[in-house]
Amino acid sequence: MRGMSASANPAAAPHGLSLRHALLALAVVAVWGTNFVVIRVALDDFPPLLFATLRFIIALLPAAFILKRPAVSWRSLATYGFLIGFGQFGLLYIAMDGHISPGVASLVMQAQVFFTIGLAMWLSGERLRGFQIVALLLATIGFGVIMAHTDGSTTAFGLALALVAAMSWAGGNQVAKSSGTTDMLAYVVWASLFSIPPLLIASLLLEGPTAIAAALASAGGDAWAAVVWQSVGNTMFGYAAWSWLLARYPAATITPTALLIPIFGMGASALLLGESLPGWKLGAAALVMGGLAINVLWPMASRLPGFPWRRGEPV
Repeated sequence: MRGMSASANPAAAPHGLSLRHALLALAVVAVWGTNFVVIRVALDDFPPLLFATLRFIIALLPAAFILKRPAVSWRSLATYGFLIGFGQFGLLYIAMDGHISPGVASLVMQAQVFFTIGLAMWLSGERLRGFQIVALLLATIGFGVIMAHTDGSTTAFGLALALVAAMSWAGGNQVAKSSGTTDMLAYVVWASLFSIPPLLIASLLLEGPTAIAAALASAGGDAWAAVVWQSVGNTMFGYAAWSWLLARYPAATITPTALLIPIFGMGASALLLGESLPGWKLGAAALVMGGLAINVLWPMASRLPGFPWRRGEPV
C-alpha cells in the first residue's frame, strides 16, 4: 500500500490555506450565498415546488449514471432526500415566493447550525457548554429582531417556514453524518432520487397541472439557467469543492469561511435586487453572525496556548 497522502489524512495537512485553495473556498461560499438571489429569479417563472422538483431532477440526472451509489443504506438516502429536498428546499422556496427576502433568508437559514447542535446533544446526551449558550442567545436575539420587524418583504409566515427549513437542513446533516459516507457528492446525487417524488406530488396537488404546464411552456432562459445553477453550481460544484477541501485540510481551517454566506447573500440581494438594508436588519445580522462566530471560533481559540479563560474545564 502506498504512503498516505494529505488528502487521506486531513490532520497531517497544513493548517493554513494556500492562496489557490482559499480562493476556492471563497468561491464556494460566494456561490452558496448568492444562490438566494438565483432562487428569487427562478421563482418569477416557476412555482416553488415545481422549481424544487426540477432542481433535484437535474441534480440526479445524468450524474447518477456517472457516480456510483455510496455504500450507505437506502433508508439513509431516503431520509436525507426527504429532509433536504422537501423539508429544506421545498419550504425555503415557498418562503421565498413573496414571504421572505433573499438576504434575510440567507441569514435565517444559518439557524441550522444551532439546530444541528441541538440534535447532536439530544442524540448523544451531551450538555450545552457556556460558549454555546452565549452563541445561541445572541443568535436568538437576532432572530427576535427580525421577527419584530416583519413587513411586506419578510412576513412571520416566511420566517417560520425558513426556520423549519433550517431545522430540516440540520436533520439532514445528522442523517448524513450518521451514514458514515465520505463521498458527499455521490450521497447528495443519489438522495435526490427520494427528493423528487414528494416534491412532485406536492406540486401537482398544491400548484396544479395547469400551472405546472404553463410555467414549463413560458419559462425564460434566466429561469432555466437558475434551475441548472441550483443543481450544477450550488450542488455539484459546491459539495464537490467543499468535500475536496475538507479532505485536504482540518475542518477547523475550512468551516469558518462559511460565516461569509450571509454576507454574500445580503450583499448580493442588496446589489442585484435592491433589497434595503436598514439598521435593524444589519443589527440582526451582526447578532446572528456573532453567535455563529462564537460557536465556530471559540473551540479553536480554546486550544491555543495562553487562552485566558481556560481553567481546566470546558467553557
